Formats: sequence, structure tokens, C-alpha cells
Amino acid sequence: MPGRLIGIEPNGFPMFWWRTTAVLFGISLFALFWVPFFGLTVGLAVLSGGLFCALAFHLRNIGRLIGWLNDPKPETIPESIATWGEIYTRLYRQVKMQGKNQRLLSAALERFVAAGEAMPEGVVVLDENDRIEWCNPKSMLHLGLDRKKDIGQHIAYLVRQPSFQQYLTTQNYSQPVVLRNLRGSETTLSIQLVPFDSTRKLLLSRDITQLERVQTVHRDFVANVSHELRTPLTVVGGFIETLLDLPDLDTATRESQLRLMFDQTRRMQRLVEDLLTLSRLENGVEAREEKVNTAKLTRLLASEAEGLSQGRHRVNVTVESDSGVLGNYDELHSAFGNLVSNAVRYTPEGGEIRIKWRTDKDGGFFSVEDTGLGIEPQHIPRLTERFYRVDRGRSRATGGTGLGLAIVKHIAQRHQARLDVTSEPGHGSCFSIRFPANRMLEPAELETNGK
Repeated sequence: MPGRLIGIEPNGFPMFWWRTTAVLFGISLFALFWVPFFGLTVGLAVLSGGLFCALAFHLRNIGRLIGWLNDPKPETIPESIATWGEIYTRLYRQVKMQGKNQRLLSAALERFVAAGEAMPEGVVVLDENDRIEWCNPKSMLHLGLDRKKDIGQHIAYLVRQPSFQQYLTTQNYSQPVVLRNLRGSETTLSIQLVPFDSTRKLLLSRDITQLERVQTVHRDFVANVSHELRTPLTVVGGFIETLLDLPDLDTATRESQLRLMFDQTRRMQRLVEDLLTLSRLENGVEAREEKVNTAKLTRLLASEAEGLSQGRHRVNVTVESDSGVLGNYDELHSAFGNLVSNAVRYTPEGGEIRIKWRTDKDGGFFSVEDTGLGIEPQHIPRLTERFYRVDRGRSRATGGTGLGLAIVKHIAQRHQARLDVTSEPGHGSCFSIRFPANRMLEPAELETNGK
């Protein structure tokens, strides 16, 4: 840098010394010029005066340079001539370049900070003593941090779970630590420390609450499927063993056992079919859309309800509109049919089942209302979970697989519709599927290719 300030020619000889030598030589020649006329004393005086002027010039510029260095701004840099002019020019260029680089670094830092602020995971920067230097909004939400108050605080004072304290002490950061019920909430966090230089660490937090719920549902699903299949297989296996051990059973007993075996195999078949249907819906397999005559389908479902009921219930059907729905006929038939069959299964003999199709400015509404036992409020949010039953014994006795409402929910979602459930214990339940207005079809549109 100093070489660049005073100037260096390509051959390496400093320009500064050329100019300095030239100035001294010029002063000396000027002083010698006066010696023949006024004597040596005058010549020395002229030489001294010239050297004094050169020194004063350099001292003045050194002073100006020191004053400028106290507040180095490009617009206030001094101006001069000769070597000092070149020095100031080069300083100006260097300061301008430094300012530009500083602005670029500041912009890069702002982008990094903005990226950290926008990250979906929590990020906390810790110093060599595990004190907080910076944290993003997501970490404040996860760990309950306050950026104004907690900067400089030790992270162990703010996250007091024993598992985290041990994780921080052992300094084995190869795997994250899982924190549950932090600050009394139901949130589950995955925390990992990542050293990123010789002294500092990043604390990364990730909300894995939904992931753990999915894993729990998966475990419950496998357990429920195993349980649902084990019972009919045990029954069938037991009867087959009896038939093998007692080949001379009387005809009535043999027919009774075969009938029970047939019922159990049908139950397993329905379960497998529902599982395949649910898998297809959850995997997003596309279904062909068509014009569905919902009024006609509603009347068909009322006939099916009467067949399932076999006179044990009063079945009323109300069709207030001839409008249809753009969707998949088989899926809608399955969803509506599940609601109807559930009403027949869970309504005591002598009860009433009301099936209705109507439309308004917001869309279409298919509903099935019964006068059954009703459902307690705490069970309603979980009704569409796979294998969730309000009363397991009663559900199995009616032949349900525990997957019907899960199938209904997925079919409704595929049609941009919503499943609503209202129920009052002792007064029955109402299940309705609400279709948006953009799915509705006018009666004239159903005259061609409408099922």
C-alpha cells in the first residue's frame, strides 16, 4: 500500500525519489546562481530559504493529512500539487473503493440477516460462552426468547429442560435433542447445535410436532389394522380347526359355522376394500370428473337406505334442487353412501333418517340426519381419523370398518367440499357435505352426459 501511495514505475524505481531529487537539485542550482553576484552567504541563505519552503510545504500537507484522517470522508480529502497531489488522488480512490466494498459487505450482511429472519427453522447465534448474540423470529416463537432482553444471556438460563442442559454439557452435537412440552405447550422441538467457527455455535430449532403426530398415527394405523384383521382370522381359523377335528358334525352346526366364517371373511373383504380406497384417495390418484345428477343420486341413496333398514326406520328424502355437481360419480356415491349406512347402523329401531339435497348462493348441501344416540362433543373432531370409534363394541357389532368417515373426508376434499358434523347426545346427529359454488351445475347442463 505505501508503495502505491507514492507511486512506483513499472521498473520498480520510486517516482517519489525522482521528484524529491529534482526539487533539491533545483533549489541548489537556484542558490548557486546567486553566489557569483552576492557571495556565498547570500547563496547559502537562498538555499536555506528554499529548503525551508519545501519543508513547510511538506509539514503543511502532513498536518492536513492528519486532520483528514480524524474524519476520513471522500468529499473532504485535501487537494495539493506535485507528490502530495498524487498522494491525495490515490487516497481518494482507495477511500472510494473501500466505501464501495463496505456497502457491498453491508448489503451482503443484510441479505444474510434477512435470510435468517425468513428461515422456517429457529436460528440462534451463540458466542464462545453459549451466550445469545442474535436470534430470528422463529426461534423466539419456539424457545420463548425476547430479542431485546435476552441478548447476552446464557442459553441454559432460558431453556431449562434437563435433556438440553445435558446436551449442552456433553458437547456431543452429532445428533439433535428432542424437547417436549416446552414452556407448558404441546409443541415438540428438535434442537441441534452446530459449531461454525473456533468460538461460535448455531442453535437450530425445528418444530416436529406434526411429524410426531404422523408417526403416531402410522403406528396406531398398523396396530389397528392388525387388530381388525386378527379377530376375524381367529374366528375363521377356529371354525376351520373345528371342522377338521370333527368331520362328522351335524348339518345345522356345520352350516352355522360356515355362515359365521362367511360373515367374517366378508368383514375382512370390506376392510381391505376400504383400505385400498383410502390409500388411493390419500395418494392423490386422479379420478375422472363428470356431471353428477345429485338429485337422482340422493333418491337412489334413499332407496338403498330403505333396503339396509329393512323397515326398522323411517326414511325421509328431500330434494329441493335439480342442480348437480361436477365430480366423480363413484366417489360421491361412496361418500354419500357411507353417511347413509352409518345413519342406518347407529340409529335404534323405530328412529328416523332424513336425507336431503339443497342448494343456495353458496353452493350445494347433501346432508344425512338421524335420531340416534348422538355423539359427545369431545369425539367430533376425531371422527374422521382412521379406525377412531366412539364405541368400539357397538361399531364392530354393526359391521363398520372404522374407515368410512376418513374416506368421506378425503372425497370431500378432492371435490373442494367440506364435511360438517353436528350432534347432540340423545337427540341424534347431522352429517353434511358442503360443495362450493364453482362445483355446481345447472339442471340444463345435466341433460347431456349427466349420471
